Amino acid sequence: MQFTASTVSLTVDDVAASQKFFTTHLGYSVQQTTDEFASLSRPDAVDVVLLARGIQVLPPEQRDRHADGLILAYTLDRGLEEQERRLRDAGIEITMPLLQEPWGERLFQVTDPNGVIIQFIEWATPEHD
Repeated sequence: MQFTASTVSLTVDDVAASQKFFTTHLGYSVQQTTDEFASLSRPDAVDVVLLARGIQVLPPEQRDRHADGLILAYTLDRGLEEQERRLRDAGIEITMPLLQEPWGERLFQVTDPNGVIIQFIEWATPEHD
C-alpha cells in the first residue's frame, strides 16, 4: 500500500469562515468549494476538507459532530516567533502564547473562527536537569 495524499476532514458550522482563515493566514489554496464543502491544499502540509455540520453526505450519526478536541499541528523548520508576530499583526488572537516545553517543543496556538485549534511547533534542544 502506498498513500498518495493525507487529508484531515473537519466538520464546522461556517465553511466560508474557516476557508477564508486557512487561505488568508495559512497559505492554503482552494481546490473545490460549495456552500457546504471546501477542499484546501498546500504542497507542504496535509490537505484540509471543511464540511458543513449537518451535511447530508455524512452518515446520520456524524452529521452534527463538530471538529472539537482536535489540534491541527504544523511543524516549522524555523521562524516560529516570526509566524506568531505575523498572525498577531493580522489581528489573529494567539490563544496559547509561545512557550517551550522541557522536552524541546516550542509552540503557540491560534483558533480559527469555528473553534479549530491550530498549533505551530518548532523543535529546540531539550532542557536538561
